[in-house]
Amino acid sequence: MPIDFNQQIIEEFRANHGRVGGPFEGGRLLLLTTTGARSGATHTTPVGYLPDGDRVLVIASAAGAPRHPAWFHNLKANRHVTVENGTFTYDATATVLDGAERDRLFARAAEADPGWAEYQAKTDRVIPVVALEEIPGPPNVDADTMGGGLKAIHDAFRRELALVRAEIARSGPRVGAQLRVNCLTVCSGLHHHHTIEREHMFPALGEQHPALAEPLKRLQAEHEAIAELLGDLQTLLADDATPADPAALLTEVERLTHELEGHLDYEEEHLIPALDGIPM
Repeated sequence: MPIDFNQQIIEEFRANHGRVGGPFEGGRLLLLTTTGARSGATHTTPVGYLPDGDRVLVIASAAGAPRHPAWFHNLKANRHVTVENGTFTYDATATVLDGAERDRLFARAAEADPGWAEYQAKTDRVIPVVALEEIPGPPNVDADTMGGGLKAIHDAFRRELALVRAEIARSGPRVGAQLRVNCLTVCSGLHHHHTIEREHMFPALGEQHPALAEPLKRLQAEHEAIAELLGDLQTLLADDATPADPAALLTEVERLTHELEGHLDYEEEHLIPALDGIPM
């Protein structure tokens, strides 16, 4: 892609917490910063990604061009990269997958989006699949205050659930492997987020703001209700050998979305005023 087009996407991405229009609208996008293999300078590129549990996958398709994209050569020379997903910025280790693992994950991506297979058909090179694994460290939320950070995280869940619902709607008669992973990844993310709130944020707010006792009690109860919905969704997707029915899956995701949206709205109404005074 032309450099000026990339820069436009980067600026829009950062200004809107990961939301962009144009060819990337309605898709999953991250900003990948690599170190130039020759220059040593940093380079940031918008790249589509696929969820894969605790890591994300990026595919060096270059739209089927005969050469690998520059960012791929960079991360092969230096595996330490920076990832921006619109909510968090974090350091990651890039691993170029090979053999059966690469083939399995590329096939999974192509099943979800035939465009990947079309790119592979256009070129003689084997299109690489790269796993980006976060390097443990303090969370770096793209916000100035704790309140802004909470809103950014909530919006990321809203956006992800909207993507999943759209993917289910166009999935056809069976739920593909990548869609299954997308659903399970958002379940894991919600569970992790609620665990942090329950064990850290809620107790601290309850101690500092006694007037929040009733809202926090309600939010705790809603966490339990959402946990049950997450359990139902995970049960539906638990057996890889038995494809889930898209209609049943959509019903479960809609139930979760309805419950979660009300929960997030209530939490923001009552907690953000207290959190907005706390810098990140």
